[in-house]
Amino acid sequence: MNPLDFVKKIEWLGHDAFRINASRTIYIDPYELSGGRKADLILISHEHYDHCSPEDVKKIVSPQTRIITEKKSAKKLTGQVTTAKPGDSLTIDALTIQVTPAYNINKKFHPQKNGWIGFVIEIDGVKIYHAGDTDLIPEMKSIQADIALLPVSGTYVMTAEEAAEAALLINPQIAIPMHYGSLVGGLGDAERFQTLLKGKMAVTLLPRSS
Repeated sequence: MNPLDFVKKIEWLGHDAFRINASRTIYIDPYELSGGRKADLILISHEHYDHCSPEDVKKIVSPQTRIITEKKSAKKLTGQVTTAKPGDSLTIDALTIQVTPAYNINKKFHPQKNGWIGFVIEIDGVKIYHAGDTDLIPEMKSIQADIALLPVSGTYVMTAEEAAEAALLINPQIAIPMHYGSLVGGLGDAERFQTLLKGKMAVTLLPRSS
């Protein structure tokens, strides 16, 4: 599928949370959900409460739901949980998931030693990169994705300026800002990210879904 069409299947649920409504229903970092359809797959980047929320997972999990996360989050969850680390490649129900590193290089909130993660999900012929909570890291040079979901708010993650640099390294067809409008950061961060990439790359600011 054309990535420009596939974007219509991606819902931003606020903060770093997304739902992908494609041949499989995939949630990433579900947080503060009001409900929603049951998940085929849930991806959780790290153990912080605004990313690994067992209460939100319970709202969307079924006995068939597969969960992929890192080792600290896995201890907080029940069901069909698979533990993953940076560099892993997994195939789940015909979906391919590349597990990427996510860490800070100039702040202490997400140390590299923790092994926290992002994901490149290949579904319906489209590769979607969810960066997790990360700074601009060297490993981004080797990431291949059609759509990139990148944090932009600074403080705990990349600033809008750093996220724009990351987008240019990865060179997706479409970049989507995240990690703003909830605990930290605002619409201005997302708009600055979009402005920095004007004329260089398509940037979509998704409306927040409930």
